[in-house]
Amino acid sequence: MPRPFRFNLQKVLDYRVQLEDQAKQALAKAEQAHQAGRARVEHIQASLAAHLEAMSQGGAQSAADIWLGRNYAKRLAGDLHLAQQDEARLAQDVILRRQELVVKAKERKLLEKLKETQAERHAREENRKEQAEFDEMATLRYQVPAV
Repeated sequence: MPRPFRFNLQKVLDYRVQLEDQAKQALAKAEQAHQAGRARVEHIQASLAAHLEAMSQGGAQSAADIWLGRNYAKRLAGDLHLAQQDEARLAQDVILRRQELVVKAKERKLLEKLKETQAERHAREENRKEQAEFDEMATLRYQVPAV
C-alpha cells in the first residue's frame, strides 16, 4: 500500500499564501483610496468650474463680492492642486502594492510548482516500489513446469 505524499515545506507554502492574501487586501485598500482621491479631484474640479461659471455670469456685483469670489476660486485651485498631488501619491501606492502582489504570487507559485514536482516524483517512486513488489511476488510464485 503506497504511503501518502507529505510536502515538507507545507507550512512555508501556507505562510506564502497568507502573505499573498494580505498583499491582495493591501492592493484593494490602495485602489479604494485612489478611487476616493480621484473622486475628490473630480468634485473639486466641478466646484471650481461651477464657481467660475457663476462668477462670469454674476452681473452687477460689488467689489467685495468680486474679491471674495476670486479668493474662493484661488483657494479651490489650491485645493485642486493638493488633491491632484494626493491622487498621484495614491496612484504610486497602487503601483507599489501591485508589484508587491506580483512578487508574493511568484513566491507562492514557485513553492506550489516544487510541491507538484515532488508529488509526481513521490508517485513515480511509489509505483516503482509497488511494481518491484509485484515482480518479486510473481518470481516467487512462479514454478518451473515439471518435465
